[in-house]
Amino acid sequence: MRFTQRRDEDTQGRLPMTSMIDVVFLLLIYFMVTASFSTPENDLASGLRAQREGGGQAADLQPQILSVLLENGSVVYRLGDRALTARDRLVELLSRLNKEAGVFVRVSGEVPVEAAAVALQACKDAGITRVTYVPST
Repeated sequence: MRFTQRRDEDTQGRLPMTSMIDVVFLLLIYFMVTASFSTPENDLASGLRAQREGGGQAADLQPQILSVLLENGSVVYRLGDRALTARDRLVELLSRLNKEAGVFVRVSGEVPVEAAAVALQACKDAGITRVTYVPST
């Protein structure tokens, strides 16, 4: 005599398709509602404001570079053709610059860390928020 085991169709796991379709539609609606349809980048306005007739001014393209150097054993802060050694005079000079353009602080390799920190703090005290530190190689 041979005993066979009959497979019962109810014991097999089946997913109810109605519930799965509901979940798929809810996910589809969720992603459609939360999606942000932004403008393509080529349609956005440019950040550069150049005049059509004469173009921009030459000063708009020149970066403001504050160099921190070691000359004759003392720290010198050089901004353009001006060389300063006092922090107060540096803050006064930096406060007269265009604050929106920002300042690049270029520090020489032999300068102590304190001198670089003084230059960065002077930029902050002058109200310049866009300061970029550039170590020289």
